[in-house]
Amino acid sequence: MERSLAKETPSLVGTTIKLQGWVENLRILSKVSFLDLRDRSGKVQCVAGFKLEDITIESVVEIEGEVKKRPENMIKQDSETGTVEIEIKSYKVLNKAAALPIPVEGDGYDVNEESRLKYRYLDLRRNRLRKNLKLRSDFVRAVRESLYNQGFTEVETPMLTAPTKEGARDFIVPSRMQPGKFYALPQSPQQYKQLLMSAGVENYFQVARCVRDENLRADRGFEHTQIDVETSFRTQEEVRAVMEKMVKEAVSAVKGNIKPGDFPVFTFKEVIEKFGDDKFDIRTDEEKEKGVLAFAWVTRYPMFKEVDKEDIAEVRDGKSGWTFTHNPFSGTIAQHREWHLKGEHLAEIEATQYDLVCNGFEMGSGSIRNHDPELLRATYKIMGYTPEETEASIGHMLKAFELGTPPHGGMALGIDRLVMLLAGEKSLKEVIPFPMTYSGNTSVMDAPIEAKPEQLKELGLKVEI
Repeated sequence: MERSLAKETPSLVGTTIKLQGWVENLRILSKVSFLDLRDRSGKVQCVAGFKLEDITIESVVEIEGEVKKRPENMIKQDSETGTVEIEIKSYKVLNKAAALPIPVEGDGYDVNEESRLKYRYLDLRRNRLRKNLKLRSDFVRAVRESLYNQGFTEVETPMLTAPTKEGARDFIVPSRMQPGKFYALPQSPQQYKQLLMSAGVENYFQVARCVRDENLRADRGFEHTQIDVETSFRTQEEVRAVMEKMVKEAVSAVKGNIKPGDFPVFTFKEVIEKFGDDKFDIRTDEEKEKGVLAFAWVTRYPMFKEVDKEDIAEVRDGKSGWTFTHNPFSGTIAQHREWHLKGEHLAEIEATQYDLVCNGFEMGSGSIRNHDPELLRATYKIMGYTPEETEASIGHMLKAFELGTPPHGGMALGIDRLVMLLAGEKSLKEVIPFPMTYSGNTSVMDAPIEAKPEQLKELGLKVEI
């Protein structure tokens, strides 16, 4: 007998079926047992004319029984399967659950976070988190469909790469085959997606995993997932139109409450004067009450800024005391090109950059890139790099830009933050399957851990703390 799902039972009245799932609730009376069985589709009540004494809450069971229609006065109106119940004929305990270390009923907000993450596989059984994971999956699917329909090709880029200057510390990975040398995990696929433009891919996207060693908070983690997009031969307005269409279609596909109309466009100067910050909220009080998502574009960012001496990553990147605001590969508006090449009026140079914000959060950043090797060299010179240091860092990009790279631009949109807003959550942890703690420890598995002496020896490493 093939397995049926709980949600299918209302259409199977009068038939004998097999169900497999978890025991969400169990009540044993004198001669009757009531069991709520839950699977990925929902739950349904099962009834036995005998005691189910060897079953515990959250045990995994298999039940065979007849689907029966409930009397009118016993229908559960608030349940998708409330019109039926299963009369148990036989059952098997596939895995008996011991006493649970954390409760799995309810929303879980009142459960200690350390315990929730230690037993995340239990935490994920709760209805709220299952819905969040399904929402995330449906949203990513809709994003892919929108970009496929707009002529984009999905391409994967490497996870082991070279260090890049993207505003945060790199996570580095030692090489066993080349002792003393290290890979870096990608802060983003920035350079590879630009190289794909050199390759003539023209319309690229990727659901990209990115890793940044930066301080953790409710809307930021070491790891994140972004919709990474790059396209050739398009203006800034055309790139933004691609992204706006994708966002509208994907949010609508998951029934998100999005503010109608085109996303308004502000300059960086305008938002600082009007809101005091480039992460702003344009919703009315009524729209906030209704959970509306209100998107807006910010354009004409400064290309450079003075280094924040409290930010170690910025200090490392900006050896001259100046660094980039977004990334060093951003282009410069035409009227400021000469300033850029000469290293003049640094605070006034405007980049061809744009951000997408929503409800006070930055959702993503992008730019029309710099595909001129001389302008890219000038960027690194402004940041204090010698020609030799520049060549060692990005010589491969400079060479590509000398071998027929088209004008191009793109954007990266953070999935975690947007799904967090769609789900009405306040923390990224509620929409990530296995998030880290605020101290950087992994869920369930105990990491980071100390390397074994034989591993360090094999890698040619010595740890000094």
